[in-house]
Parts: sequence; structure tokens; C-alpha cells
Amino acid sequence: MANFISVDGGTTNTRVSLVVDGNISETQKLSVGAGAAREDKNVLKTVIRDAILRILEKNALRADDVECILASGMITSEFGLYDLPHAIAPVGLSELHAYMEKVTLPEVSPIPFVFLRGVKCAGDTFAHTDMMRGEETELMGILDPAYGECVYVLPGSHSKVIKTDGEGRIETFSTLLTGEMFYALSRHTILGDAVDMSLDGIDKDYLLKGYRYCIDNGINKALFKTRVLKNLFGCTPLQTCSFFRGVILCDEIREILKYPVSTVVIGGKKQMREATAMLLQEICNKRIVCLSEAEVEGSVSRGQLRIYSGK
Repeated sequence: MANFISVDGGTTNTRVSLVVDGNISETQKLSVGAGAAREDKNVLKTVIRDAILRILEKNALRADDVECILASGMITSEFGLYDLPHAIAPVGLSELHAYMEKVTLPEVSPIPFVFLRGVKCAGDTFAHTDMMRGEETELMGILDPAYGECVYVLPGSHSKVIKTDGEGRIETFSTLLTGEMFYALSRHTILGDAVDMSLDGIDKDYLLKGYRYCIDNGINKALFKTRVLKNLFGCTPLQTCSFFRGVILCDEIREILKYPVSTVVIGGKKQMREATAMLLQEICNKRIVCLSEAEVEGSVSRGQLRIYSGK
């Protein structure tokens, strides 16, 4: 039985999981990420150390019962536990495996860490240069060579639109601040009382209205129409929220459609995943694969294990 600990490090949050025979058996969710280490790197070290100790104790494991700690995401940034330069696209599973670094951080754990690199597009111009830390690992957890050359969409705080070649290698990608826009605009602007992001479900007609209005009029004007719909047209909370989603997703959809591929595979967070798929299915003739929750769940740890094994 192979035991691993998985560390998925973000800017504001970190997940530390026990992985037994390829399956997550427990996860500790920490409300501390690499951002906290800008002022004091010991904060991040302490919370990760304590989470590892809790997992070992709870599962009656010793340090030498765990093969290694697989770590990816912002934990490999200058604010993380171990600063690693990005791998340069094009890059695939074999390259990511070759670029791993194994080190021991005794102040955190006696278990050796295996740090996985992020990826960057080192374009000739500003427009073609981008970077990611963590999403490349998530991608490897959902990547299916059967799709061939395609675009993978990973909706989230910093959504990624990733073009892969026929061998599943990352060729190029774009980052969009979609998730942060959802959060900031719905929490910290006048739109707050018109947008309830906790609502389940999507009104497809209003989702499309938001997208199309934004295409024709731009995001600034389109956003305020969310409030107009609520106050002057008496639209339901689901209608106004769906319109808002369509507006925010507009640029992401346009980015996806830039790539001349026949298949788009969508992972990431559920509500954004389903809204993105719904829009694409209505406005283009591409094959749209919207992954299930089961396929998306645990994709980071699966990707870490695939990179670690190299297959």
C-alpha cells in the first residue's frame, strides 16, 4: 500500500491530503496560503507542519510510512516553501516529471518533499506571455489523450484556457481573473444586492442575454444592467445572477473560441464549469465535454501522482 501526502498550495488557502493507493482518504483545509508568507514565511511552514502531524496521528502513521510529500501550486513560488522557476511551454507529463525536485525540509517534516514546477509561456511579446502554478497539475489529473488536440478550460479564481497538442502537451494558455471578478463585484459593489452567488441552477436565457449584451456593449455597461434587471424589470434572483454570470464569462468564452480546435474540455468549479459549457453549447459547433464532479474531484492529487510516476 503506497501512502503519499499531497499539498495543493494556493495564494490564500492550502489543502493537505493523505493519499492512499491513489485515493484521497482525508483532507485538511487551511485558510493560509503563500500570500501569508510575504511577511513571514514561518506562518506557512507552521500550518503545513501541523497539518501533516495531525494527518499522521489521526491515521496512526509514522513519517517513514509515507513515501513523500507531493507539493504543487503557489507553494513553489517565491512566497512558498521552495522557490522553483517555471517550466517553459511546450511541456507535457514527461517534462514535468523530469523537472521535479526532491528536497527535505526538516523544519516542516522529516518526510521528503517532491516539488512540482509551474509552467509559463515565454512569448516574444507581452500578449503571448503567461504563467501558472498548480493548474498544470490539475490539468494532468483530468487530461485524456483520447481527446487529441483540444482546449482545456479550468474555471476558478484565475481561470485557465489551455491549448494542448495531440500528445497532451501544454502548447500555450491564457489566464483570466474570472473567479475573482465574480467575488469582488458581487461582494464589494452596488451589484451586491442583485447578485446571489450561492444560488443553485442557471437560467439559460438570461445567461445568454448577459453574454450577448456584453459582446455588443462591453463589460462595463453590461454589468450595471444586472441592477437594472432587478430594480426596474423585477427579474428573479436566478435571472439576475445568470445574466451577471453571462457578462463575466464573456471574455473567457471569446478566449476559448480563439483556438481552432474541435473539442473543448471543461473542468474546474461546478457552477462556472456548467455555465461555461451551457454558453459554448449554444453559440458554437465544437464538441463540448463538461466533466462530472467525480471526474474533477481529486484532480490535483491525481495529477501530482501522474507527474511523480511519469505516466
